[in-house]
Amino acid sequence: MQRYEYKVIPAPSKGLKSKGIKGTEARFAHAIETTMNEMGNAGWTYLRADILPSEERQGLTSTTTVYRTLLVFQRLIEEPVEDTAPALIAAPETPPKDTAEDPDTEASEATVEDARDDSTPPSAATLAATLAPTNDALDEDTQTPDPDEGDAEDTDKANR
Repeated sequence: MQRYEYKVIPAPSKGLKSKGIKGTEARFAHAIETTMNEMGNAGWTYLRADILPSEERQGLTSTTTVYRTLLVFQRLIEEPVEDTAPALIAAPETPPKDTAEDPDTEASEATVEDARDDSTPPSAATLAATLAPTNDALDEDTQTPDPDEGDAEDTDKANR
């Protein structure tokens, strides 16, 4: 992304005298030309001229609005290019596997490796078995209250 910086200077209000330049308009144009060439030599590119209001104090208690002509210049900011590629993380060092020591360790490592294998999704039956509640939990939730017990409590509360 390109970024710019800007410089705003007041436009010359009087013409510059120079050899061979006659007339007020020519002197004023020469002043503008000189200013723009100086800024160009310093690396600035002319962008535009603006006329903006400025409040100035007049006397002790009043202010007046004066319009100022400004020249706007810009130049490209050269920023160092940042390396935006993600840094690679080194793989962890794993000790060599010694399978001759314990057959149980070999079986448990195989189970861990199987669990890490994300290339094949679990089957629908496996998902259903892990997500389904047990039958005991279903039986507790679906039990209906005994109608005789509820009536006795309601009658007891009504008598109080």
